[in-house]
Amino acid sequence: MPTEQETAQMIELGQAVIETEAAAVMALIPRLGAGFAQACHYLLHCRGRIVVIGMGKSGHIGNKLAATLASTGSPAFFVHPGEASHGDLGMITPDDVVLALSNSGETGELLVILPLLKRLGVPLIAMTGKAHSTLAKESEVHIDVSVDKEACPLGLAPTSSTTAALVMGDALAVALLQARGFTAKDFALSHPGGSLGRRLLLHVGDIMHSGEALPSVSQDASLHEALEVMSVKGLGMTAVVDQQGQLVGVYTDGDLRRTLNRPIDIHKMRVAEVMTKGCKQVPPEMLAAEALQMMEENKINGLLVVDGERRLVGAFNMHDLLRAGVM
Repeated sequence: MPTEQETAQMIELGQAVIETEAAAVMALIPRLGAGFAQACHYLLHCRGRIVVIGMGKSGHIGNKLAATLASTGSPAFFVHPGEASHGDLGMITPDDVVLALSNSGETGELLVILPLLKRLGVPLIAMTGKAHSTLAKESEVHIDVSVDKEACPLGLAPTSSTTAALVMGDALAVALLQARGFTAKDFALSHPGGSLGRRLLLHVGDIMHSGEALPSVSQDASLHEALEVMSVKGLGMTAVVDQQGQLVGVYTDGDLRRTLNRPIDIHKMRVAEVMTKGCKQVPPEMLAAEALQMMEENKINGLLVVDGERRLVGAFNMHDLLRAGVM
């Protein structure tokens, strides 16, 4: 275990790193001007793909930036500059825009392919820490991501510089997202396997119980019959419908507890006498996330689903939402 002094030193060093990198990020704000807007213009009007390239740590940042762009409505992919000069340059077309990341602006693997990019007539956006570097000078647009110092005590490991590049990349991606009118639903369509995708793409009709699994009794049914249906179907409730199949009420576990406080004969009492009338109901096309919000606001554990003519078509509860990954 570290001593108290060692612990204090480690905490102090960690705080210093965060302060240094935070200062580097804040220094980017006044630099956002015409160059940034011009870069956004090129990227927004790209007819092909945004090709992000970078070497070493800049490459890792570039890979993340390409993924962020692609998931927010700007088709993009990452190309390793070393591989580009050995065949992968064929992945780049004249309709693309290249976004190159290099802190020094003199990365050899990038400079080697510059003449070929020029030959293709591909617009080049450079994100560097050196405004007078070769890469910056050869680009159509240069974005300054220079930092006063790295957070590494040796001043060698890319720390503040990679953070600045990452933040600037996020700024580009979000600016493009806004300009494209990209919505949460669009985001979900590119993330169907994630929790957000499930929340925004799943509808009530996708998770509800229907057909033989649907708990439902006639309004003339006895309370005993209703309880049997509730026990078999296992949703903690049963719908009560009229002869046309239209919903007239619901009987839930909560209603049962309230009913048991009264002297009743469950074989003789009709469920319609003790059901909840005017119960909450939703259409099958409602988003499951919206239905969840309704249930939370009304403190209920289940909902009935009806069509446009108030005919019962389904039912679901919190457990169904949980299994579907909506909550």
